[in-house]
Amino acid sequence: MTIKTDLKGLTRRQLLSRGAAAGAGFVIGTNFVSGQDAAWATEMNALKPDTMATLIQMARDIYPHDKVADEFYAAAVKGYDVPDAVDDTEAGIEMLNGVARGKGYGSYLDIGWERDRVDILRSIEDSAFFQKIRGGLVTGLYNQKAVWPIFGYEGESYSQGGYINRGFDDITWIG
Repeated sequence: MTIKTDLKGLTRRQLLSRGAAAGAGFVIGTNFVSGQDAAWATEMNALKPDTMATLIQMARDIYPHDKVADEFYAAAVKGYDVPDAVDDTEAGIEMLNGVARGKGYGSYLDIGWERDRVDILRSIEDSAFFQKIRGGLVTGLYNQKAVWPIFGYEGESYSQGGYINRGFDDITWIG
């Protein structure tokens, strides 16, 4: 569930309670998107908040990792919140929402089941918009040093003499 509000005059406690009431999804304000637990938020400079929330959900559906928090997906798509990318991004999200409406949903964010969202993404995977988002996520998500420990990646090893003496031959992970 996504909560939409202007949040004017709300205290932090009220914001947190509204986010908790949602159970899942995002709190969408007039110029920001926040996690349901309000542990993170991203402010929009050019995109509509609904568009940013949809991009975050789309990113999670393209590269799903249960242990990766939404804030990292938000950081991965933040690069589309620039004036030069607004028209293409807004049009792409409108196309995605149009496909969702054609399947009987109000928008992509209204689809509760990941499987159903992925089916919609598969139907547009040949589009330039999908390919641009998917391609940008490869670096936008996986180049964040904060997510590396989640995947067990220790970073580059050249500066430390390479991998040969740093576990290259340690195959204890094969079980």
